[in-house]
Amino acid sequence: MSTHDTHVQELITLKTIAETLNESNELIPMLDVVIGKLLELTGLTTGWLFLVEDPGTHEFIAGRNLPPALRREDDKPMRCGSCWCLERYDDGRLRNAVNILNCKRLDNAVRYQWGDTEGITHHATVPLRSGSRRFGVLNVAAPGKLHFSKEELALLESVAYQIGSAIERMRLYTAEQRRADLFARLGEYSGALGAYASQAVDRAELTKQVMSLIGRYFDWPVAALLEPAGNEVTLRALYSGGQTTLPHAKFPLADTARTRSRKGRVTTDPISAEDAQRLADHLAKEGWISSVTRAVAVPLAAAGDSEKGLLLVAYNPYRDSYRADLGVIEALAEHIGMTLQRFRLEENRRELARMDERNRLARDLHDSVSQTLFSLVMMSKGVGGMLAGEPNETDSMLQDTIHDIQSLSQSALKEMRELIMQLRPPGLEEGLMTGLKQYGERLRLHVRSHISGIQELPRIVEEALWRIGQEALNNVSKHADTKEVTIALSLQEDEVELRIEDRGRGITKQRLNELTKHSIGLSSMRERAETLGGRFRLYSVHREGTIIEVMLPLRERLTEKEGDR
Repeated sequence: MSTHDTHVQELITLKTIAETLNESNELIPMLDVVIGKLLELTGLTTGWLFLVEDPGTHEFIAGRNLPPALRREDDKPMRCGSCWCLERYDDGRLRNAVNILNCKRLDNAVRYQWGDTEGITHHATVPLRSGSRRFGVLNVAAPGKLHFSKEELALLESVAYQIGSAIERMRLYTAEQRRADLFARLGEYSGALGAYASQAVDRAELTKQVMSLIGRYFDWPVAALLEPAGNEVTLRALYSGGQTTLPHAKFPLADTARTRSRKGRVTTDPISAEDAQRLADHLAKEGWISSVTRAVAVPLAAAGDSEKGLLLVAYNPYRDSYRADLGVIEALAEHIGMTLQRFRLEENRRELARMDERNRLARDLHDSVSQTLFSLVMMSKGVGGMLAGEPNETDSMLQDTIHDIQSLSQSALKEMRELIMQLRPPGLEEGLMTGLKQYGERLRLHVRSHISGIQELPRIVEEALWRIGQEALNNVSKHADTKEVTIALSLQEDEVELRIEDRGRGITKQRLNELTKHSIGLSSMRERAETLGGRFRLYSVHREGTIIEVMLPLRERLTEKEGDR
């Protein structure tokens, strides 16, 4: 063939390849068709293509007319292990189209007798790239062909540039589609979170909802809220495996990611991809999540330190489909930080309002009950003086004074009860156990109570146990078919445990499973306990009775929560 004819054939090849590349936006089918066209136009018989996302990893994407030795077990020789051309690609030596003396995969096929290689021993290797971006490797071969000319390599290189440009175009298109989809989901997420945050009364519940909504609106398998403090990192909240939990697990900072210190305090500056991956690997090692290949960690607040913490998102990327995610994750983290900050400010506002109310109650106590009690004291002194006088002269005055004392006492007691009712839920005026015992007796239950330990309960803990106890006693009254119930309260330094037990009809295993899934009462009790970092357990044996156990921590979390409130 003359030089002119060769040049014409090359132009036809390039034109045909370009047209083929523009016919589809589906990457893998397009690459398979292009390899077929290339073989048809060049007279070669076999071709295959690897995409490479990260050094040391590759994916067999397409192959045409592979010999039986390489097609065995669903192309297993092509999908497993590396080879000499990929090793050169990874270490940067493969920059242009080159001859490969022989093929490691075909060499192994002969050595291990995988099957017929159809006389193919060598291939040409061409890197796929567009500008500075590299995408993988294209290999072509023919039986008995041991060498490719400079002209053949130049043509293959031109085709590889076309393929690389097409891959870049398709990935940009895919990334833009995903970016648009993610920002649409972000809008829906923001609306849902805003609606919940406007009604939330507890920071832990809001944090849990933040993570649950990430699982609902996005397709990342793992999301976590981390809080660096000192030399530790605390796993505040986690979405993984379709479930949201509040682990509050701590681990040494040195085991995970490096952070920069400014004036003795940890900052939440953006961390590198390597450190983010180290965080994810540590969570996987500890059993919190499954292993992932990519992780992103960004600060909750883009500016300022009002909400310290990191949002960690981890996933297994499918080629370049997640290129658009980083911008969305950064916007999501900023939105979460602002939401938590607004909630904290609202909590502070409510606390100031409570303080104002307490001050008002203190003034009311001083102006009403205190003055009344002072009058009682003075009148009682007067009564003492009367008793020291002549009986006939003091009887009438004494009766009038005692009547006034009784009237003032009743008035003071009424005012005090009204003020106390404003400070505590009805039923807790005389303490948790007394309140539960009286509540059970109002339900016509015979209540036995036991208390061990001496400990003042935080208000939020006392209220939670009160509500859980009310629900448990209601269940005994309605369903247990017994009037006997035992309430035990165990107070320890770092936790409190409430146990409510009856010896009634119990619950069958089938019914218990149904209640666990559908009972609003049981769900409410469990959520109240877990919101405060505690645990809720229900044990029941048919015809033997039911036990409800609730454990709530008293240190660390609750100290922090009371400070927040």
